[in-house]
Amino acid sequence: MFEYTLANGVIVSPGKEVYTGNLSVKGENIVSPANSKNSGAVKISLKKKSFVYPSLINTHDHLQGNYRPPVGPKKGSYYLTWLPWDQDFKASKTYEERSKLEREDLYALSGYKCLFSGVTTVNDHFPHNLNCQIIPTLPIRAIQDYCIAHECSTYDLKWGDGIEIEHEKAVKNKWPFITHLAEGFDDEAMHGIEMLEKLKILDNHCLFVHCIAFSDEDINKVAKAGASVSWCGFSNMFMFNVTAKIRKMINAGVNLTIGTDSSATGSANLLAELKYDRDLYRKLYGEDLSAEKIFEMVTINSAKALWMQDRIGSLDEGKLGDILVMKAKNDDPYENLVNANMKDIELLVLAGKPIYGEMRFLDIFQGNLGKSGLPQGYTQIKVGSKAMFVKGDPAGLYKEIRKKIGFKKKLDYLPFEPAGEPDQNEGGK
Repeated sequence: MFEYTLANGVIVSPGKEVYTGNLSVKGENIVSPANSKNSGAVKISLKKKSFVYPSLINTHDHLQGNYRPPVGPKKGSYYLTWLPWDQDFKASKTYEERSKLEREDLYALSGYKCLFSGVTTVNDHFPHNLNCQIIPTLPIRAIQDYCIAHECSTYDLKWGDGIEIEHEKAVKNKWPFITHLAEGFDDEAMHGIEMLEKLKILDNHCLFVHCIAFSDEDINKVAKAGASVSWCGFSNMFMFNVTAKIRKMINAGVNLTIGTDSSATGSANLLAELKYDRDLYRKLYGEDLSAEKIFEMVTINSAKALWMQDRIGSLDEGKLGDILVMKAKNDDPYENLVNANMKDIELLVLAGKPIYGEMRFLDIFQGNLGKSGLPQGYTQIKVGSKAMFVKGDPAGLYKEIRKKIGFKKKLDYLPFEPAGEPDQNEGGK
């Protein structure tokens, strides 16, 4: 059982004052430092030079789709709905290249896309029969407790057992019901909320993705129902040249979260998405979206949207030890997060267990290291100038991907080059 204290860190948790102090973990959970006085417990000082956050939550991704480069409309044109994009994608070189890989390869890449951006919890928006066997193998947590529809239209992909049945299961199990909604501007896309009202399933179990065609009335109905929205600004602008009415959603009190969508249309990872979405908000409204608000969107708001706020999303005692430690490059902890890149991550912890970090944090494993000097099931990579331990073997995966597709593919969400190969990703962007 893991038992350790991150001492003298700057602790940043939603809805609480930032303070310099200690954060203790025992087993899978965060505990009061007073309850972690075992003489054998590890104590690592952060020397007031690191911010300690809850690890990040991505409320919308398609883990089979995280291959690059993205595929979009022809120059000067944009899509009316998702369907013509799907046709373009399946005719693209990206899809042809991706087809040389196994699903397991793509999911493994997606796990590391999350990990290297400080994400430990993600929703893979695919039906359970397609992902239930594979997501437990990932180095991060892809949630399994959710109900699903692809979209609320006659031309959706009919995921799940039907909208009404899936929603009923969500209510019974206290899970989220997740669906794309209003992703486009045809007649059906623009009346998604009305359809859900007729089915009597508009409530706080609903997590709606995209919502670019919402009317002001739709926004007010969603807020009143306590439903959540996953904002995917990059993907929206790339495909449709428009995004959701974010300022109106905030003002209405909608529980707003952020998702990346897949890298086939979206940003490289969640850290890149935060920067893009903030800049987009400034361009749209001529005012700032505060870094603290963005922090809430990818922590406690997202936990609430996934019906997991009792377990993750903040650094409260008793919650799972999902922790992100980042280098302090900015005096403001929220600005520090929103402006961070992959090289700024010092430690990432999932349910108390380190899954990625600088070598100084290996002390947490209390000597349970193999001949390599690493825990069993971990490898070492170099990110920028830093040696890092990581769960699994992303360098081996990267090499295997390149072998299968036949050339030295660069994936911008992997911030390293395998040993023996020149560093193409210097900068960790």
